[in-house]
Amino acid sequence: MTTATNVFLGTGRRKTSTARVRLSEGSGKLTVNGRDFEDYFSHENFAKQAYAPLNTVDLREKIDVKVNVAGGGVAGQAGAVAHGIARALQKLNPELRAALKKAGHITRDPREKERKKPGQPGARKRFQFSKR
Repeated sequence: MTTATNVFLGTGRRKTSTARVRLSEGSGKLTVNGRDFEDYFSHENFAKQAYAPLNTVDLREKIDVKVNVAGGGVAGQAGAVAHGIARALQKLNPELRAALKKAGHITRDPREKERKKPGQPGARKRFQFSKR
């Protein structure tokens, strides 16, 4: 088995999804959980969101990306993959940090689902009030 000498790792998170990203120099091959990028993210908006950091720094055709992602739904996973790619690109070349930060790829989106509270049907919704 051959090992890539220059492999850069990055972990991305969004909602309940976690993505482990491996970047290596190559021809622009993108795989997620062993499947092609466009096959995994069936809607093109999710695929575009996931590889947006590569487009920001113009390295889409020069870097191979291999991702393992778990948890959450498709939207959360796309955000986690983008966050992981951005963090791995930052390790690849620290000079890319300014461009990635300006585009908003480095910052982790802190929004999570709010817990359900007792005495009400959801996180914020209340049971119907009856005066009489």
